[in-house]
Amino acid sequence: MTDDHSATPVEHAPEPTPRLDWAALAPDVFKAMVRLDTAAQRGLDPTLRELVKIRASQLNHCAFCLDMHSKDALAAGESVERIVQLSAWKESPHFYTEKELAALELTEAVTVLTDGFVPDEVYERAARHFEEAELVQLIAAITVINAWNRFGVTCRRMPGHYRPGQHP
Repeated sequence: MTDDHSATPVEHAPEPTPRLDWAALAPDVFKAMVRLDTAAQRGLDPTLRELVKIRASQLNHCAFCLDMHSKDALAAGESVERIVQLSAWKESPHFYTEKELAALELTEAVTVLTDGFVPDEVYERAARHFEEAELVQLIAAITVINAWNRFGVTCRRMPGHYRPGQHP
C-alpha cells in the first residue's frame, strides 16, 4: 500500500476485526434506527446535520461514523477546512455561523452528560437560533447520532470502507 504523497510503500497497522454485525443480528433494531434517523433529519439543514454528526462522532470516538459523515459532508459540498476545524470549533468560531456554533455547543452538552444535565445557557443559546420545532429536530438528530455511535464503537465498526450515500 502507498500513501497519497509518495510511491513509497507504507505499512499501516492491521485493521481490527469487527465484533458483531449488529444490523444483521438485530435487523428490526437496525431498521427502527434508520426510521428514527430519517425522522430526526426532517427540517434540519443538511450541512448543519453533518457537522453535528461529525462532532458527536469525534466526542464518542466513533471512527466508523466519523468516516461516514465526513465523506457525506464532503460529497454534499462541505469544505475540508470546516470539517478539520470541528474538533477545535471553540478556538475557530469564525469558520461557522452563530446558529452552527449554538448547534455544536448543544451537541457537546447532549453528548457529554458528565454533569448530568444540559446547562441552561447552552439550551437558551440554541433556542435563540432555532424555532421550537427545529430545536426538537436538532435534539433528535444529536440523540440519534449518539445511539449510532454507541453501536459503532461497541460493535467495532471499521472506518475506511464507506462510500458517500451508501447508507440512508
